[in-house]
Amino acid sequence: MKLINVGFGNIVSASKIVAIVSPESAPIKRIIQEARDRGVLIDATYGRRTRAVIVTESDHVVLSALQPETIAHRLIEKDSAQTQDTEANPDLKQEEEP
Repeated sequence: MKLINVGFGNIVSASKIVAIVSPESAPIKRIIQEARDRGVLIDATYGRRTRAVIVTESDHVVLSALQPETIAHRLIEKDSAQTQDTEANPDLKQEEEP
């Protein structure tokens, strides 16, 4: 299971991320408010300005103080590092999730 740091030591499962978006648009603001009303909003900003909104498979919404590009870069870095490890040593391949 790959984990991605979304700021301030908060970690999200990379395999469960559906989207990483900017909070600026009205539809995203509605998604945030609806998640707050349903009790599935996770605020990982520690009081800082929200710069990225992460939507998960379970419809949880995670607010982060990091830029969406930063989180996406960490996700890509993690993927490429794991790919290089498994190519170098085929015995390191992880079991596929059902």
